[in-house]
Amino acid sequence: MSDANDLRREAFRNWVKAKGGVAAVNAATGVPKTTLYSYLGGKAQSLLGTTQEAIASAFGVAIDEMFGGRMTVPVVGYVQAGAEAVLFGAGQGPFDHVPAPEGSTDHTVAVEIRGESLGPLLDGWLVYWDEVRTPPTEDMIGRLCVVGLPDDRVLVKQLQASRTPGCFHLLSNNEPPIFDAEIVWAARVKTMTPR
Repeated sequence: MSDANDLRREAFRNWVKAKGGVAAVNAATGVPKTTLYSYLGGKAQSLLGTTQEAIASAFGVAIDEMFGGRMTVPVVGYVQAGAEAVLFGAGQGPFDHVPAPEGSTDHTVAVEIRGESLGPLLDGWLVYWDEVRTPPTEDMIGRLCVVGLPDDRVLVKQLQASRTPGCFHLLSNNEPPIFDAEIVWAARVKTMTPR
C-alpha cells in the first residue's frame, strides 16, 4: 500500500513528464537533474522547500499542483482589521497559494487579516471571496465584506446602510464604526479560516 509520500512522488513524476521531463524542468528552473532524479527515484524523501518554490515559480503554478494536491487559491494581499491607517491597496500580491475552501470557484481569492478589530483571534486569518462589486449592492448590507476605500485602504468590515447616498457605515467588533464611508469596491466574505 502506498503512503502519502509515494503518492506525492508519483504525482510529481507525472507532472514532470507532462512538462517535458527532467531535462525540461532543469532547463526552466536550474534545479540540478541529479536533485530531480534523486527525488523521483526515491533516494531523497522530499525536495527542499526552496527547490519546490523555484520550480513552482518558474512554471507559474502552486506547489500543491505539482504534487497532485487539492485546489489552491492565490493570497492576493492583506486586509486591515484595526484602527491603524495602513495603505494596503497599492502593491498587493499575489503572494502565495493556500488550500481552497469548500465551494471555491476559479474566481475565489484570499487575503490575510492584519489587525484585531474583528477580534484578536482573527489576526492572521484568511478571508476568501469570489466576486468584487463596484459599487456595493444591497445584498451586502449586514454582511461581512472586504472593502476598498478611495485612500487605498482595504478593510474587512460589516456594511451598514447610510443616509448619505453612495456611502456606508463600516462596523467591526473592537473598533469604533467608520461612518459615511465611500466604498470603491466590495466583496462579500465567502468564508474565513486560520492561516
